[in-house]
Amino acid sequence: MSVIKRRLAAIRKPADESSALAAALARVGDRWTLLIIEALLGGPARFGQLAEAVTGIAPNTLSQRLRKLEADGLVLSLPYSERPPRYEYRLSPPGAELAGALRLLAAWGARRSGAAAALEHRACGTPLEARWFCPTCDRPVADGEGPELTFA
Repeated sequence: MSVIKRRLAAIRKPADESSALAAALARVGDRWTLLIIEALLGGPARFGQLAEAVTGIAPNTLSQRLRKLEADGLVLSLPYSERPPRYEYRLSPPGAELAGALRLLAAWGARRSGAAAALEHRACGTPLEARWFCPTCDRPVADGEGPELTFA
């Protein structure tokens, strides 16, 4: 099979649960979840603080998403009051790993919307760009390298 036919077959293949993107979306693929994670990137927060930070989310939806994020191991809840039970929420190490992905997604949105500002380098004011890098080969890898890029 030629390289072009393999690429076309990969494009036409529907995303299933075995794809890396499908696995990620199953855990964080809704609007509220990503906004909650963004709100927690600044540090721990209590329920009321999260409700204020995530504009428009209903309290029951926030509770539901926090429980799911905790079950998925992305958020930790630490009690700060026993009566009534109240919790502070913070990102677990795997949850904090999402910071880079959220920055990339936010930068993509900023480039396509006049409403949001792009992430900039403070020293010179230039919008930042993400690049893939292979630490073993010690070189940048371009998206166009096709077959060289795979999910392990």
